[in-house]
Amino acid sequence: MPNSDNTFGTFNKQTKIIGQIDDGSTVLTEFADVAAAKSFFFTDDALTCMDETCTVLLWALENDGNGKATRLKTTFAFGTKGNSDIAEADDWAAQYLTRKTALTNAGNWTKPTSQEITFTDSSSHLG
Repeated sequence: MPNSDNTFGTFNKQTKIIGQIDDGSTVLTEFADVAAAKSFFFTDDALTCMDETCTVLLWALENDGNGKATRLKTTFAFGTKGNSDIAEADDWAAQYLTRKTALTNAGNWTKPTSQEITFTDSSSHLG
């Protein structure tokens, strides 16, 4: 569950579409629900990082060009702790970035899959 630090608003809103590359020869994994897609693409540590540092965190399945739910869409944003004594590096967005970088560098952000995956920016936010 995302944190609830929205007293001062939320910032840095982003939407990403996580998909499998369709090379025409590999069967893509089709998801029954959001939970299945999240666990297919992300490690438990990555999901924990998002849950703990994001203030807005929304998920949805998205269909590919064949009408199959092979993609995952997420919109996320960060609140601020709002305390002038808090260093920028200790606020939510910076914590997310630091933790994501460490997990990515350790090969522990996304799960290995038989398909190559992509992250595409989207301006069509959820919620």
